[in-house]
Amino acid sequence: MIIAVDGPTAAGKGTIARALAAHYGLPHLDTGLLYRAVGRHCAASGGNPDDPAAALAAAAFPNSLLEDPALRSEESGGLASRVSVHPAVRRALYDRQRAFALQPGGAVLDGRDIGTVIAPEAAAKLFVTASVSARARRRFLEMEARGIPVSLDAIEADLAARDLRDQTRSTAPLIAAADAVTLDTSDLIPSAAIAEAVRVVEQKLGR
Repeated sequence: MIIAVDGPTAAGKGTIARALAAHYGLPHLDTGLLYRAVGRHCAASGGNPDDPAAALAAAAFPNSLLEDPALRSEESGGLASRVSVHPAVRRALYDRQRAFALQPGGAVLDGRDIGTVIAPEAAAKLFVTASVSARARRRFLEMEARGIPVSLDAIEADLAARDLRDQTRSTAPLIAAADAVTLDTSDLIPSAAIAEAVRVVEQKLGR
């Protein structure tokens, strides 16, 4: 059983994917973390994330980097958005994601192109979204709670820029799969969003 959870940054797809994985006893992969690792490794190595060759070289990042808390930072998110536009980088990470999806028993994956590219045969597909203002507010409160000084306006501008890059890239743009169910979390608390996601998956599975 493969469950695909796609959507833009800070819409709640990670929270929902982790909850679905726990609910169904399945392994979970945050595929965005792979792109964050590529972006961070590229920048740390002195490369330009906007340069296809430099970004591709960084796709050979050490697995230990996936444990770095810095990957969760806003900076890493921005770097991920920049390297993810390169088709060669997406191809380099495809096999790793595909293998995770096809492991015995199934899996839950969240990202930008799970239902359209990585696992188009997924039994259930969710496209989790929310308004830019709602997502910016959530991210602002999260960063504030962690003691990280940040501007709400800056976060909103950054999210809008990421959305534009993700939606307009030539390879695997951020779009909902034709058979995905869209879940707008703008006005939902996490528990309500998770409950709705479980309901959708159960309906997709014919239960």
